[in-house]
Amino acid sequence: MQGQQEIAHTGVSQDRRRFLQASAALAATGMVPLGLASRAFGYRAANDRPQIGQIGCGGQGNYITSRATEFGDVVAVCDVDSKRAEDAKAKQGKGKAAIFEDYRKVLERSDIDIVTIGTPDHWHTKIAIEAMQAGKDVYCEKPLTLTIEEGQLICKVAKETKKVFQVGTQQRSEGPFARAVALCREGRLGKIQKILVAIGGGDKGGPFKKEKAPPHLNWDMWLGQAPKVQYIKERCNYQFRWWYEYSGGKMTDWGAHHVDVAHWILDAHDTSPVSYEGSSVEHPVPLKNGYPTEDDKYNTATAFRVATKFKDGAELIITHHIREENANHGNGVLVIGDKGRIFVDRGKLVGKPVDELKENPLPQDAVAKVLKGQAHGYHMRNFFECVKSRKDPISDVYSHHRAMTTCHLANICIRLGRKIEWDPVKEQIVGDEEAAKWVRREQRKGYEISV
Repeated sequence: MQGQQEIAHTGVSQDRRRFLQASAALAATGMVPLGLASRAFGYRAANDRPQIGQIGCGGQGNYITSRATEFGDVVAVCDVDSKRAEDAKAKQGKGKAAIFEDYRKVLERSDIDIVTIGTPDHWHTKIAIEAMQAGKDVYCEKPLTLTIEEGQLICKVAKETKKVFQVGTQQRSEGPFARAVALCREGRLGKIQKILVAIGGGDKGGPFKKEKAPPHLNWDMWLGQAPKVQYIKERCNYQFRWWYEYSGGKMTDWGAHHVDVAHWILDAHDTSPVSYEGSSVEHPVPLKNGYPTEDDKYNTATAFRVATKFKDGAELIITHHIREENANHGNGVLVIGDKGRIFVDRGKLVGKPVDELKENPLPQDAVAKVLKGQAHGYHMRNFFECVKSRKDPISDVYSHHRAMTTCHLANICIRLGRKIEWDPVKEQIVGDEEAAKWVRREQRKGYEISV
């Protein structure tokens, strides 16, 4: 689709590379005030700043792109909803950005260095792959993928193109999570035996009205690879996540955050649990062979408990609410070791090992080791730093793919209603031919993902 010039485009100009060495040391300290970030990066004038294409102009798409405008300039916005695109042009694009309905028009522009992807989940992979192939660095919202196969394809293309790719799992950069990981890595909990993640339950709703799509929305393109169905407004916008056709419910919504933290704690960056078994599962509609039997109601799970186990025996429990192990915690991560336990969420880190830090603090570099030298406190800044250094950012696609594999397998388990065995080396479901087909989904003609 793109010409050779676009395919060879590196994502940063020679001028932008010149200030890399001068700014890297300062940026890596994490001590740069956010308002001075552009100066710290060495930008001298507007045309020194990376050019950004925003793809997906809903709430989260606007949020991540607004963070990106501190470091670059939005020159193109794209959405299948023309009203949302106009709004993004006015806000992120300062009234000057070009508007497109088709994301491929954004990728064809050789002046665009970076794309932000804030579309519904079922569009992430196709756009991200084609963006990397077109020479763009990518910041994509979580969850990165709709299926396990999509994660495999993204990792393949990222390795081939060597593009910088940050996933929007901000908990790797913000809040008390890195400190929690450091506590575990320093042995303050002893051997980690079990991690429980509470991610909440999905919404119930419907039956919803089927109607004609509004004129400002290209409904066919919104659906993309998903099956062609009549428009229901509750399938769009924030509510898309409660439909298996476009997302994975809470399992991939909050699971993309907290399961990622669990993998981080266990240093499971290149593996996933080997077994998955569900219980206490509730869906708002009946399922047959794993598929919803009604098409006018939300269909992702509203309650669940999936017990998973890694090869080394460590357990990971994914549930809508933690009501076990003498705990009654809400959304967050409970880590249990043979010497202690901690609970961490976006607002707190608690537990006896935390209290003991008053008398026995962590080594000064413990958190820095966890972050691999990256600055803590601002996810988008980390991405732009890596665009210059060409290093993998804190939320790389490879570790995120493994965390999402865990989430996808948990969903397969509760949808089919049986235990799933997984080979994390071959990345295959073991001993269940029917379940093995679920690592991918059929893609509607014209919207297939290809590499």
